[in-house]
Amino acid sequence: MPKKAAQSRTDADGIVSSSHLVSPRGLTTSEFEFGLIVAWNAFSRWAVRCMAAAGVSDLTITDVLLLHHINHRARNKKLADICFVLNYEDTHVVAYSLKKLVLAGLAKTEKAGKEVFYSPTPEGEAAVAQYKQIREQCLIANLDAQPSPDLGAVARMLRTMSGSYDQAARAASSL
Repeated sequence: MPKKAAQSRTDADGIVSSSHLVSPRGLTTSEFEFGLIVAWNAFSRWAVRCMAAAGVSDLTITDVLLLHHINHRARNKKLADICFVLNYEDTHVVAYSLKKLVLAGLAKTEKAGKEVFYSPTPEGEAAVAQYKQIREQCLIANLDAQPSPDLGAVARMLRTMSGSYDQAARAASSL
């Protein structure tokens, strides 16, 4: 069988973005990775546009995620803890984003000894509350209208895959 025909047959078995990575054992992983890429980009676009609709434009996806996280459970958060929970490896990216939120008046800092803690300002809390209203109207209402798989199970699977990718990254770093 010519290589091109075999390639087409393999690609027909799954929707992938990198056919050169597909192998008999790796087809489902390639499908998962393509779905993850497409979902991440759609989610990023959604979160940034939802925040803009909430009245806060010019934020990146990292800025939006950090604003939500520092608002989470109304507890002050340290840079290291934020990076750990959100699985950011590059603390400089997070530190830059936090400074941006502080300068925008959406976050504030508080020093306790040598530690700096971040929390939302009243303006940051209002932006997150407005984001929630828009999310309910534009996203959640549409999800309720469509039959969907158990999103909780999908979320658990994504966290499991995150651990697998982290372990694979450590292994690749030691090669």
